[in-house]
Amino acid sequence: MGEGKLVTGFLKNARKDGRILPSHLALFMAILHFYQGSKDKWFRITRRKLMDYSKLRSRSTYHKCLNDLVSGGYIRYEPSYDPILASRISIC
Repeated sequence: MGEGKLVTGFLKNARKDGRILPSHLALFMAILHFYQGSKDKWFRITRRKLMDYSKLRSRSTYHKCLNDLVSGGYIRYEPSYDPILASRISIC
């Protein structure tokens, strides 16, 4: 699916979802940025990179936004508890 369609679909659904705030939008755009460079549906990314690109400074805000995006069906997330291996994310 094209990135433009992903953004349009996200914005249409987010408009109806009361949980989605500007911080969620920033995190989703950062995820989309790294998704564009991926050849697979699933890609690996670190929390640090996503926080840097989305300009989120608080870990608790990052985790709340990430969990809201997962529970809203916008993304799928497989955490990595290994400090070297990044977590996996897929856009729904």
